[in-house]
Amino acid sequence: MNTIRLLLLIATLPLLTQAQPKPTPRQLAWQKLETTAFLHFTVNTFTDKEWGDGTESPAIFNPAKLDARQWVRTLRDAGFKMAIITAKHHDGFCLWPTKTTEHSVKNSPWKAGKGDVVREVADACREYGLKFGVYLSPWDRHEPRYGTASYNDFYKAQLRELLTNYGDVAEVWFDGAKGENAKNMTYDFDGYWALVRELQPNAVMFSDAGPDVRWVGNEAGNAGETCWSTISTEGMAPGVADAKYLNRGDPTGPQWIPAETDVSIRPGWFYHATEDSKVRSGKNLVDLYYQSVGRNSLLLLNVPPNRDGLLSEPDIASLRDFRRILNETFQTNLVAKNPKLTDGELDTHTVLLANKPIVIDLIGTPTFDRILIEENIASGQRVASGYVDYWTGTIWQRLQNFTTVGYKRLLRFPAITAPRIRITFSNISGPVQLAEVGAYKASAGEE
Repeated sequence: MNTIRLLLLIATLPLLTQAQPKPTPRQLAWQKLETTAFLHFTVNTFTDKEWGDGTESPAIFNPAKLDARQWVRTLRDAGFKMAIITAKHHDGFCLWPTKTTEHSVKNSPWKAGKGDVVREVADACREYGLKFGVYLSPWDRHEPRYGTASYNDFYKAQLRELLTNYGDVAEVWFDGAKGENAKNMTYDFDGYWALVRELQPNAVMFSDAGPDVRWVGNEAGNAGETCWSTISTEGMAPGVADAKYLNRGDPTGPQWIPAETDVSIRPGWFYHATEDSKVRSGKNLVDLYYQSVGRNSLLLLNVPPNRDGLLSEPDIASLRDFRRILNETFQTNLVAKNPKLTDGELDTHTVLLANKPIVIDLIGTPTFDRILIEENIASGQRVASGYVDYWTGTIWQRLQNFTTVGYKRLLRFPAITAPRIRITFSNISGPVQLAEVGAYKASAGEE
């Protein structure tokens, strides 16, 4: 090789390295949580509304039996790894005794104005081993400064309180929702995000288009059948995004911003007694798991406390069934033990090239109807499509095609009995680091 060609090759190496977006440590840690929970709770719980208008009196907020330990203990038992509390929703009422406004719990009858919902949730999360997150609505229908430049300072002061007084914060949720008749407001999102980076550097930030985690594009609990962790944020901002684009992601996107699938266990986001009979079943929640975590996303399930300040029995029962079904399904991996593919670790993996299949031996000749495939996303996401075959004893028979894999792909199909399977990646952007493979027989609860 002549000197000029060698120099050109060396010069392009950094470009080749940069061409494959990869998650940051905080994004990777977030993805591994798999299931996290929202706790929508505020004056709306007592007015029976979804969006408050900011005129609600703090006097109506009085959850006499509030028990954040019950909330978080229930979530822990159901396998959830983080709880995110709506510290302030669009109505502007603050669930902590903020110094920025009188519109908060300090002027409510609950605990004679001495209570702090945010602290109780943060403390319960520490006690039960969950990560803690906060939702702080940029849209504020109560604060008079909203719509002026000074509101950005007001909002940052609230953000600073939440990020400095409650220990570690793992996720900060920036909702882009705003009513059609709301005042015009230019948010200083760059300033908000810089404050989070300064005060809670390990926290991921959610908005429609990141900077760390993006919206999945719907509130029905469905990540795209094809779901890339990469997108381009050009032309997008919180509240301004293409839902279909966010749902699928972009194989050529230059930024790693994985999808978060937010959905409620009830038709509404806040508690309404009339919805007690409309709570999603445990089986339905399992479907959401396959359609979110099983499609390279993360499931953020909202479970709203009621007016007593407790999670309701219908919700608790569904969460219990959800965890039971998942435990029964995934407790036994029928893939023969393999130090690179069955150890639960992303960084132990087998490298595969396009159309070079890998044969996976199973334990005996089991009956199974679920398959798990994982890439080592620490090195990026590379699978665009592939397929699984099973050995009939005489020939390889096609079992199922799939598109993206990413952190996790879960396949469901009618039960078959076979001694081995074969996985082929037919369209990839580079060598694939296959990290995990599983074969399972679904719980009877899924039927």
